[in-house]
Amino acid sequence: MSARNSHANKVAARERLREERERQAKKDRARRQLVVGVSAVAVLAAAGGIGFAVVQSNKPSHWESVADAKTVKAPKNTTGTNGTTVVIGKDSAKKTLELYEDSRCPVCATFEQSVGSTVEKDVAAGKYKIKYVGATFIDNGVPGEGSKNALSALGAALDVSPEAFLKYKSALYSTKFHPEEKDDKFAKDSYLLEVADSVPALKGNAEFRKNVEDGTFDAWAMKMSKAFDASGVQGTPTLKMDGKTVTVQGTDNPPMTVAEFDTAIDAALKA
Repeated sequence: MSARNSHANKVAARERLREERERQAKKDRARRQLVVGVSAVAVLAAAGGIGFAVVQSNKPSHWESVADAKTVKAPKNTTGTNGTTVVIGKDSAKKTLELYEDSRCPVCATFEQSVGSTVEKDVAAGKYKIKYVGATFIDNGVPGEGSKNALSALGAALDVSPEAFLKYKSALYSTKFHPEEKDDKFAKDSYLLEVADSVPALKGNAEFRKNVEDGTFDAWAMKMSKAFDASGVQGTPTLKMDGKTVTVQGTDNPPMTVAEFDTAIDAALKA
């Protein structure tokens, strides 16, 4: 092989090697760009996911949203601002017993199971009216949504009639249906409807069912809850007449038996 041919072969070999290196370098650059691009997309996706999660966590809950509602649909048989005044009884009754209760309250359940039927008889007889004020503070402490949801369902019952409201309230507090305080059964519409089936005026009532399932009176329930908070009452059950708390004589305790209740109410009516 001549020196010239040998030199030419070496030059050609170096050129092929250079071209091969350039091709490899291009592949390496393309690969790096792909990795960087995928990583950027992953970072953006992660950031987007975090952002979405933050936004979601900062969104008000359903109950917080309806609490701030400007327009409130109130049940029938209510008066006052946002329909939060619920007074039941004969117009001829001269005095009104204010009754403050939370649907999840176990002491309220004990009171209703013992004294509730007496209250209903007294109201029917025109002995006094009752003004009902519903609370939802147990949902904040236990926590849960049952107090709010039950109060909304009570609004749906009140929309049917005052009598349906009283019977449904009694059923919710009954030994058969009232759950343990920590058991948030009232948060489930299906359970509230099951309880309602024990009340003739509500069983099979399509409008009542729709109002419960649609949360028609959710905003009203939250306005009622705010009315309770503004009352200054610290616990449930609380009974008041003429602005004075009705208690067992000599104590700060609400009357929890029929005998205690009759004595306390008779004294309040004569005051």
